Amino acid sequence: MGWFRALKGTARSGMAVERTRLEPLVALRAAAGLAIVIGAGLAFLGPGSAASSAFGAFMAAIATFQKSWRPRPGLALASGLTLAVSTFVGYLVGSSHTTLFLALLALWTFLASLLWAAGPTAGIIASGNVAIMLVTVTLPSSVPQAAGHAAMIAAGGVVQALLIALFPVRRWGAQRDALADALAAEGDYARRLRQDPVASFDPEPLMRARAAATVTPRQARRRPAELHGARGLAERIRPVLASLADPAVGAPAEGPGRDRVRELLAAAASVLDAAAHAIRHGDPVRLPAPALAVLKSPDTADLLTGAPLRAARRLAALLDDVLETAEPRSGRTADPGESMLRPTMPGLAPIVLKAVRAELHPGSPILRHALRVTAVACVGYLIGHALPFGHAYWAPMASVMVMRPDFSQTYSRAVARFGGTLVGVAVATGIVQLAQPGMYLSGFLAVVSAGLMYVLMRTGYAVAQVFVSAYVVFLLGMGGVRWDQTVPDRVALTLVGGLLAMVAYALYPAWETPRLRTRLADWIAADGRYAAAVVSQYADPAGARRADVREALLAARDARVAWQEAVARAAGEPVRHRGLSHTAADDAGDALAALGRGAMLLEAHLPDRAHDPVPGAAALAEALRTATEAGAKAVRERRVPCWDGVRAVLADWDAPAAGVLRGAAEQLLGSLDEVSDALRP
Repeated sequence: MGWFRALKGTARSGMAVERTRLEPLVALRAAAGLAIVIGAGLAFLGPGSAASSAFGAFMAAIATFQKSWRPRPGLALASGLTLAVSTFVGYLVGSSHTTLFLALLALWTFLASLLWAAGPTAGIIASGNVAIMLVTVTLPSSVPQAAGHAAMIAAGGVVQALLIALFPVRRWGAQRDALADALAAEGDYARRLRQDPVASFDPEPLMRARAAATVTPRQARRRPAELHGARGLAERIRPVLASLADPAVGAPAEGPGRDRVRELLAAAASVLDAAAHAIRHGDPVRLPAPALAVLKSPDTADLLTGAPLRAARRLAALLDDVLETAEPRSGRTADPGESMLRPTMPGLAPIVLKAVRAELHPGSPILRHALRVTAVACVGYLIGHALPFGHAYWAPMASVMVMRPDFSQTYSRAVARFGGTLVGVAVATGIVQLAQPGMYLSGFLAVVSAGLMYVLMRTGYAVAQVFVSAYVVFLLGMGGVRWDQTVPDRVALTLVGGLLAMVAYALYPAWETPRLRTRLADWIAADGRYAAAVVSQYADPAGARRADVREALLAARDARVAWQEAVARAAGEPVRHRGLSHTAADDAGDALAALGRGAMLLEAHLPDRAHDPVPGAAALAEALRTATEAGAKAVRERRVPCWDGVRAVLADWDAPAAGVLRGAAEQLLGSLDEVSDALRP
């Protein structure tokens, strides 16, 4: 893709408006917290302190809208307190010498940008606080005033946290939605299997449900019963559905057995949808009677035999467990020791430090992002002071807010920020000229603008920027700053900041396209380890560790998601593929998805501990592990991988002794061959 097409695509995506589910009650609560802070500040402390506390409450509320499974009060407190510290330290340094403040800005920006290694939530909160710090350090005029402003900023975060704790909106709603989405995705998968017995399944809903089910010890004691256990059942249902539908290990492709399988899949979809609805809304399960009748029908044993019959019985038992678990107040909450626990905020520090340290190497996109943002923030600050405008902080603030570790988001946000700023300041300026608002009316208009931003922020960055720009105009007007002193400066410096961000990425990029082969190699190795772990269970059923299969499956999912995200980012980059075309990437991805599916089918029929070992399974497991590791190395080195080791094991195998494992192993080899075909010039 050339630069012109890439810029056109990012501009279009930046200005796009998405239809999404709004959360008006959550937005109203955030706006109410902002109104309390601004009103109290104006009434008792004056417009300067009110503006400081408003920035703290504003950023604390934005932090709670980020995608995180942590308790929202903690996010609000973290945002407010870190912004307060940044403001106070920034004023102490900046009030004495511009050069010292520039050094502090560089250090603060670099450290905040490195926090993207801990995830997008930490990166967004840290970057936003650095950007707002550039504004808040200009408000006080003495050290005692700076301390007071910092305290007011922290108070804004405390107010938002208290409102979240006192007035929860749909408690556990995000966790309910994640689990319900996972069950609904499996219901949709069952329906698709009726028409396509080898249909693919995207594990992302299951991964999101797993992330939502990881709780703090305090959350584990309070979690509703219906949110404990259903996710694990959903994980176990998926391979059973696939094995029941696949003609290779399930019912024949045609005939009465296949008709019964279609009926069972339709019934399973109805049960899973009913459970998803009950969990999402906290209502009793309403199950269609025909679906239950099909699952309990005694004539299934007359139509299915062997592995398909075992899968049908296993499916009925698992769905019974899902219905029992999904019923509100159906059981006890889990003890903290039984739950997947996430670290507390203090316990998160060493984990974040380890993640940041892992990115401190020359090829890291996070390190490149940190260096890029630091340079742009400092250059933007100097340019802002050199230009004949006021409010020099707007240029670096715009740069810090739009810059992301990847190309597409940086460019699309730069376009969206400038476009949203133009519209926002134009509307706000028109209102100011018509209404001539005083201090309290300006504060009210600022709260309304922020509330609209909270409601619509998920519809697109450009929409959010319209109301953010209006919010800033009204907030500064609350302190007596005229519109003609802020609007031209803000528009011009926002354009400067956006252009700096775009030029910086072009000069010092972190392209994803050259790393596609590495991502693909990681997925090959992870899928190979998963397949080898499953086959190893057949080699030694008595001594097998099921946890090994689970760990390998989660690693394979992570590798698959990393590959998909990399492909999506690379698709919008203006660079050549360098040895891996889009067609080859798509074909290799499909083949690896089929490889993971083949391993999943084997997992659905794992032998119990009393079963005899399958001859040759150990050799096959070792061959899969060795071959995929060598194949991953070949892909990184731009060679076509070969799988002669796996092929040799299958050639020496005794088919009757191998049983169902033989057919599945041939499918695994076929998927590996398709990977090689996709990468062959």
